[in-house]
Amino acid sequence: MVGTVVLWACAFPAIRVGVDGLGVAALSFLRLAVAAVALLAMSPFAGVRLPRRRDLPLIALCGLTGMTAYQVLLNWGEVHVAAGTASLLIAIAPVFSVLLASAFLSESLTRNVVVGSLIAIAGTAVVTLAKGFSGFSAASLVVLAAAVVQGVYHFASKPLLKRYSGLEVATYAMAAGTVFALPLAPEAAKATVGAPAGAVWAAVFLGLLPSALGFVIWGYAVARLPMAASTAALYLVPPVALVVSFVWLGEKPLPLELAGGAISVAGVVLINHRTAKKPGPAAPASGSLAADPTRGNAIKPASRDPVALDARATRQRH
Repeated sequence: MVGTVVLWACAFPAIRVGVDGLGVAALSFLRLAVAAVALLAMSPFAGVRLPRRRDLPLIALCGLTGMTAYQVLLNWGEVHVAAGTASLLIAIAPVFSVLLASAFLSESLTRNVVVGSLIAIAGTAVVTLAKGFSGFSAASLVVLAAAVVQGVYHFASKPLLKRYSGLEVATYAMAAGTVFALPLAPEAAKATVGAPAGAVWAAVFLGLLPSALGFVIWGYAVARLPMAASTAALYLVPPVALVVSFVWLGEKPLPLELAGGAISVAGVVLINHRTAKKPGPAAPASGSLAADPTRGNAIKPASRDPVALDARATRQRH
Protein backbone atom coordinates (compact mmCIF):
# COMPACT_ATOMS: atom_id res chain seq x y z
CA MET A 1 0.00 0.00 0.00
CA VAL A 2 2.89 2.38 0.73
CA GLY A 3 4.28 1.72 -2.74
CA THR A 4 0.91 2.43 -4.32
CA VAL A 5 0.50 5.66 -2.39
CA VAL A 6 3.93 6.98 -3.42
CA LEU A 7 3.59 6.00 -7.10
CA TRP A 8 0.08 7.38 -7.50
CA ALA A 9 1.03 10.58 -5.68
CA CYS A 10 3.89 11.12 -8.16
CA ALA A 11 1.45 10.67 -11.03
CA PHE A 12 -0.33 13.99 -10.43
CA PRO A 13 2.61 16.32 -11.13
CA ALA A 14 3.73 14.04 -13.98
CA ILE A 15 0.28 14.40 -15.57
CA ARG A 16 0.60 18.18 -15.39
CA VAL A 17 3.93 18.01 -17.25
CA GLY A 18 2.62 15.55 -19.82
CA VAL A 19 -0.67 17.27 -20.55
CA ASP A 20 1.05 20.62 -21.13
CA GLY A 21 3.25 19.11 -23.86
CA LEU A 22 1.03 16.40 -25.36
CA GLY A 23 -2.58 17.32 -24.66
CA VAL A 24 -5.32 15.33 -22.96
CA ALA A 25 -6.03 12.74 -25.68
CA ALA A 26 -2.39 11.94 -26.49
CA LEU A 27 -1.28 11.64 -22.88
CA SER A 28 -4.25 9.42 -22.03
CA PHE A 29 -3.55 6.98 -24.87
CA LEU A 30 0.24 6.95 -24.50
CA ARG A 31 0.10 6.25 -20.78
CA LEU A 32 -2.29 3.33 -21.28
CA ALA A 33 -0.37 1.96 -24.29
CA VAL A 34 3.00 2.06 -22.53
CA ALA A 35 1.56 0.30 -19.48
CA ALA A 36 -0.26 -2.32 -21.55
CA VAL A 37 2.81 -3.12 -23.67
CA ALA A 38 4.98 -3.46 -20.56
CA LEU A 39 2.53 -5.77 -18.80
CA LEU A 40 1.81 -7.89 -21.88
CA ALA A 41 5.54 -8.27 -22.57
CA MET A 42 6.01 -9.53 -19.03
CA SER A 43 3.01 -11.88 -19.10
CA PRO A 44 4.66 -14.98 -20.67
CA PHE A 45 7.45 -14.90 -18.08
CA ALA A 46 5.14 -14.21 -15.13
CA GLY A 47 2.64 -16.99 -15.83
CA VAL A 48 -0.29 -14.72 -16.67
CA ARG A 49 -3.25 -16.87 -17.72
CA LEU A 50 -5.93 -16.08 -20.25
CA PRO A 51 -9.09 -14.83 -18.50
CA ARG A 52 -12.21 -16.95 -18.45
CA ARG A 53 -14.98 -15.91 -20.80
CA ARG A 54 -17.45 -15.29 -17.99
CA ASP A 55 -15.10 -12.68 -16.48
CA LEU A 56 -14.75 -10.63 -19.68
CA PRO A 57 -17.67 -8.24 -18.90
CA LEU A 58 -16.16 -7.40 -15.49
CA ILE A 59 -12.73 -6.96 -17.06
CA ALA A 60 -14.24 -4.64 -19.66
CA LEU A 61 -15.86 -2.60 -16.88
CA CYS A 62 -12.51 -2.31 -15.08
CA GLY A 63 -10.77 -1.23 -18.27
CA LEU A 64 -13.42 1.28 -19.26
CA THR A 65 -13.77 2.93 -15.84
CA GLY A 66 -10.45 2.60 -14.04
CA MET A 67 -8.25 3.01 -17.10
CA THR A 68 -9.81 4.83 -20.07
CA ALA A 69 -12.40 7.05 -18.39
CA TYR A 70 -10.18 7.79 -15.40
CA GLN A 71 -7.21 8.83 -17.54
CA VAL A 72 -9.23 11.09 -19.83
CA LEU A 73 -11.20 12.76 -17.03
CA LEU A 74 -8.21 13.31 -14.74
CA ASN A 75 -5.98 14.61 -17.54
CA TRP A 76 -8.75 16.91 -18.73
CA GLY A 77 -9.34 18.21 -15.22
CA GLU A 78 -5.66 18.91 -14.59
CA VAL A 79 -5.60 21.33 -17.51
CA HIS A 80 -7.22 23.84 -15.15
CA VAL A 81 -6.77 22.29 -11.69
CA ALA A 82 -3.40 22.22 -9.89
CA ALA A 83 -1.83 18.79 -9.47
CA GLY A 84 -1.94 18.88 -5.67
CA THR A 85 -5.55 20.04 -5.63
CA ALA A 86 -6.53 17.33 -8.12
CA SER A 87 -5.03 14.68 -5.85
CA LEU A 88 -7.09 15.97 -2.95
CA LEU A 89 -10.28 15.79 -5.02
CA ILE A 90 -9.50 12.25 -6.19
CA ALA A 91 -9.23 11.26 -2.53
CA ILE A 92 -13.00 10.88 -2.41
CA ALA A 93 -12.84 7.76 -4.64
CA PRO A 94 -12.63 5.25 -1.73
CA VAL A 95 -16.00 6.39 -0.46
CA PHE A 96 -17.69 5.12 -3.63
CA SER A 97 -15.67 1.88 -3.43
CA VAL A 98 -16.76 1.21 0.15
CA LEU A 99 -20.43 1.94 -0.59
CA LEU A 100 -20.45 -0.31 -3.65
CA ALA A 101 -18.66 -3.10 -1.76
CA SER A 102 -21.23 -2.83 1.02
CA ALA A 103 -24.14 -2.97 -1.44
CA PHE A 104 -22.90 -5.75 -3.74
CA LEU A 105 -20.05 -7.62 -1.99
CA SER A 106 -21.65 -7.90 1.47
CA GLU A 107 -18.79 -6.09 3.19
CA SER A 108 -19.97 -4.59 6.46
CA LEU A 109 -20.15 -0.86 7.07
CA THR A 110 -18.95 -0.30 10.63
CA ARG A 111 -19.41 2.92 12.55
CA ASN A 112 -15.72 3.73 12.15
CA VAL A 113 -15.91 3.27 8.38
CA VAL A 114 -18.96 5.52 8.05
CA VAL A 115 -17.65 8.26 10.35
CA GLY A 116 -14.13 8.04 8.91
CA SER A 117 -15.48 8.34 5.36
CA LEU A 118 -17.53 11.39 6.33
CA ILE A 119 -14.46 12.99 7.90
CA ALA A 120 -12.44 12.28 4.75
CA ILE A 121 -15.19 13.79 2.58
CA ALA A 122 -15.19 16.85 4.81
CA GLY A 123 -11.45 17.17 4.26
CA THR A 124 -11.99 16.98 0.50
CA ALA A 125 -14.65 19.69 0.73
CA VAL A 126 -12.26 21.94 2.65
CA VAL A 127 -9.63 21.52 -0.09
CA THR A 128 -12.15 22.16 -2.86
CA LEU A 129 -13.41 25.37 -1.30
CA ALA A 130 -10.02 26.59 -0.05
CA LYS A 131 -10.11 29.41 -2.62
CA GLY A 132 -13.78 30.15 -2.06
CA PHE A 133 -16.77 29.07 -4.11
CA SER A 134 -15.20 30.68 -7.17
CA GLY A 135 -12.45 28.06 -7.04
CA PHE A 136 -14.96 25.25 -7.54
CA SER A 137 -15.02 25.20 -11.35
CA ALA A 138 -16.25 22.79 -14.01
CA ALA A 139 -12.74 21.34 -14.06
CA SER A 140 -13.18 20.43 -10.40
CA LEU A 141 -16.35 18.52 -11.30
CA VAL A 142 -14.43 16.66 -14.03
CA VAL A 143 -11.80 15.60 -11.48
CA LEU A 144 -14.57 14.47 -9.12
CA ALA A 145 -16.04 12.42 -11.98
CA ALA A 146 -12.62 10.78 -12.31
CA ALA A 147 -12.83 9.91 -8.61
CA VAL A 148 -16.21 8.24 -9.19
CA VAL A 149 -14.97 6.00 -12.02
CA GLN A 150 -11.85 5.11 -10.02
CA GLY A 151 -14.11 4.05 -7.16
CA VAL A 152 -16.03 1.80 -9.57
CA TYR A 153 -12.75 0.21 -10.66
CA HIS A 154 -11.70 -0.58 -7.09
CA PHE A 155 -15.05 -2.23 -6.46
CA ALA A 156 -15.20 -4.13 -9.78
CA SER A 157 -11.67 -5.50 -9.46
CA LYS A 158 -12.29 -7.06 -6.03
CA PRO A 159 -14.15 -10.19 -7.33
CA LEU A 160 -11.53 -10.69 -10.05
CA LEU A 161 -8.75 -10.66 -7.47
CA LYS A 162 -10.29 -13.74 -5.85
CA ARG A 163 -9.63 -15.73 -9.05
CA TYR A 164 -6.59 -13.99 -10.54
CA SER A 165 -3.36 -12.45 -9.26
CA GLY A 166 -2.84 -8.70 -8.99
CA LEU A 167 -0.56 -8.83 -12.04
CA GLU A 168 -3.20 -10.65 -14.08
CA VAL A 169 -6.01 -8.23 -13.17
CA ALA A 170 -3.80 -5.21 -13.92
CA THR A 171 -2.80 -6.72 -17.28
CA TYR A 172 -6.39 -7.52 -18.29
CA ALA A 173 -7.70 -4.09 -17.25
CA MET A 174 -4.85 -2.18 -18.86
CA ALA A 175 -5.21 -4.06 -22.14
CA ALA A 176 -8.98 -3.50 -22.14
CA GLY A 177 -8.52 0.19 -21.33
CA THR A 178 -6.07 0.59 -24.21
CA VAL A 179 -8.59 -0.99 -26.60
CA PHE A 180 -11.28 1.46 -25.44
CA ALA A 181 -8.78 4.31 -25.93
CA LEU A 182 -7.88 3.36 -29.53
CA PRO A 183 -9.96 6.25 -31.00
CA LEU A 184 -7.40 8.57 -29.36
CA ALA A 185 -4.45 6.92 -31.15
CA PRO A 186 -4.40 9.22 -34.23
CA GLU A 187 -4.31 12.31 -32.02
CA ALA A 188 -1.54 10.73 -29.95
CA ALA A 189 0.55 10.08 -33.07
CA LYS A 190 0.23 13.70 -34.20
CA ALA A 191 0.97 15.18 -30.79
CA THR A 192 4.03 13.01 -30.15
CA VAL A 193 5.82 14.40 -33.22
CA GLY A 194 7.68 17.50 -32.05
CA ALA A 195 6.44 17.20 -28.45
CA PRO A 196 8.84 18.34 -25.69
CA ALA A 197 11.08 15.54 -24.44
CA GLY A 198 9.94 16.17 -20.87
CA ALA A 199 6.31 15.52 -21.81
CA VAL A 200 7.17 12.28 -23.63
CA TRP A 201 9.24 11.05 -20.70
CA ALA A 202 6.38 11.97 -18.37
CA ALA A 203 4.05 9.73 -20.41
CA VAL A 204 6.58 6.87 -20.28
CA PHE A 205 7.03 7.35 -16.53
CA LEU A 206 3.26 7.35 -16.00
CA GLY A 207 2.82 4.20 -18.04
CA LEU A 208 5.61 2.16 -16.45
CA LEU A 209 5.44 3.16 -12.80
CA PRO A 210 2.11 4.64 -11.58
CA SER A 211 0.09 2.57 -14.11
CA ALA A 212 1.87 -0.76 -14.70
CA LEU A 213 3.67 -1.23 -11.39
CA GLY A 214 1.18 0.79 -9.34
CA PHE A 215 -1.88 -1.23 -10.36
CA VAL A 216 -0.04 -4.55 -9.93
CA ILE A 217 0.95 -3.88 -6.31
CA TRP A 218 -2.44 -2.27 -5.68
CA GLY A 219 -4.13 -5.52 -6.77
CA TYR A 220 -1.84 -7.49 -4.46
CA ALA A 221 -2.93 -5.36 -1.49
CA VAL A 222 -6.66 -5.26 -2.31
CA ALA A 223 -6.76 -9.07 -2.62
CA ARG A 224 -5.57 -9.36 0.99
CA LEU A 225 -7.44 -6.54 2.71
CA PRO A 226 -11.10 -5.52 3.12
CA MET A 227 -12.23 -2.86 0.65
CA ALA A 228 -12.60 -0.25 3.40
CA ALA A 229 -9.06 -0.78 4.72
CA SER A 230 -7.33 -0.92 1.33
CA THR A 231 -9.07 2.03 -0.28
CA ALA A 232 -8.68 4.07 2.92
CA ALA A 233 -4.95 4.19 2.25
CA LEU A 234 -5.70 6.21 -0.89
CA TYR A 235 -6.61 9.14 1.34
CA LEU A 236 -2.87 9.35 2.05
CA VAL A 237 -2.09 10.07 -1.62
CA PRO A 238 -2.97 13.81 -1.45
CA PRO A 239 -0.51 14.78 1.31
CA VAL A 240 2.30 13.00 -0.56
CA ALA A 241 1.19 14.54 -3.87
CA LEU A 242 1.26 18.01 -2.33
CA VAL A 243 4.89 17.51 -1.31
CA VAL A 244 5.89 16.07 -4.70
CA SER A 245 4.08 18.86 -6.57
CA PHE A 246 5.86 21.46 -4.47
CA VAL A 247 9.29 19.93 -5.17
CA TRP A 248 8.64 19.13 -8.85
CA LEU A 249 6.41 21.98 -10.03
CA GLY A 250 6.84 24.59 -7.31
CA GLU A 251 3.12 24.51 -6.49
CA LYS A 252 2.50 26.00 -3.06
CA PRO A 253 -0.64 24.67 -1.38
CA LEU A 254 -2.79 27.04 0.62
CA PRO A 255 -2.88 26.55 4.40
CA LEU A 256 -6.55 25.60 4.13
CA GLU A 257 -5.66 22.91 1.57
CA LEU A 258 -3.11 21.47 3.97
CA ALA A 259 -5.73 21.49 6.72
CA GLY A 260 -8.11 19.60 4.45
CA GLY A 261 -5.41 17.03 3.76
CA ALA A 262 -4.86 16.59 7.49
CA ILE A 263 -8.59 16.03 8.00
CA SER A 264 -8.55 13.34 5.30
CA VAL A 265 -5.64 11.61 7.03
CA ALA A 266 -7.64 11.65 10.27
CA GLY A 267 -10.45 9.89 8.41
CA VAL A 268 -8.01 7.21 7.26
CA VAL A 269 -6.82 6.58 10.79
CA LEU A 270 -10.40 6.16 11.99
CA ILE A 271 -11.40 3.85 9.12
CA ASN A 272 -8.45 1.57 9.84
CA HIS A 273 -8.93 1.62 13.61
CA ARG A 274 -9.91 -1.76 15.02
CA THR A 275 -11.60 -1.74 18.40
CA ALA A 276 -10.03 -4.33 20.68
CA LYS A 277 -12.42 -6.96 21.95
CA LYS A 278 -13.06 -6.79 25.67
CA PRO A 279 -12.03 -9.95 27.55
CA GLY A 280 -14.93 -11.99 28.79
CA PRO A 281 -15.63 -12.57 32.50
CA ALA A 282 -13.36 -15.10 34.21
CA ALA A 283 -14.97 -18.49 34.79
CA PRO A 284 -15.43 -19.57 38.43
CA ALA A 285 -12.71 -21.91 39.69
CA SER A 286 -15.07 -24.66 40.89
CA GLY A 287 -16.90 -25.00 37.56
CA SER A 288 -14.19 -24.03 35.12
CA LEU A 289 -13.33 -26.11 32.08
CA ALA A 290 -10.27 -28.30 32.37
CA ALA A 291 -7.88 -28.60 29.46
CA ASP A 292 -7.23 -32.12 28.17
CA PRO A 293 -3.40 -32.29 27.92
CA THR A 294 -3.52 -35.14 25.40
CA ARG A 295 -6.03 -33.67 22.97
CA GLY A 296 -5.75 -29.91 23.56
CA ASN A 297 -9.55 -29.63 23.75
CA ALA A 298 -11.73 -28.28 26.54
CA ILE A 299 -13.73 -30.88 28.51
CA LYS A 300 -16.36 -30.50 31.15
CA PRO A 301 -15.63 -31.41 34.75
CA ALA A 302 -16.78 -34.86 35.84
CA SER A 303 -20.37 -35.12 36.91
CA ARG A 304 -21.49 -36.86 40.11
CA ASP A 305 -24.77 -38.02 38.53
CA PRO A 306 -24.79 -41.89 38.21
CA VAL A 307 -26.38 -41.82 34.76
CA ALA A 308 -23.83 -39.29 33.52
CA LEU A 309 -20.97 -41.32 35.03
CA ASP A 310 -22.18 -44.46 33.24
CA ALA A 311 -22.43 -42.61 29.93
CA ARG A 312 -18.90 -41.20 30.42
CA ALA A 313 -17.51 -44.66 31.12
CA THR A 314 -19.16 -46.03 27.97
CA ARG A 315 -17.61 -43.24 25.83
CA GLN A 316 -14.18 -43.88 27.32
CA ARG A 317 -14.40 -47.63 26.50
CA HIS A 318 -15.21 -46.82 22.85
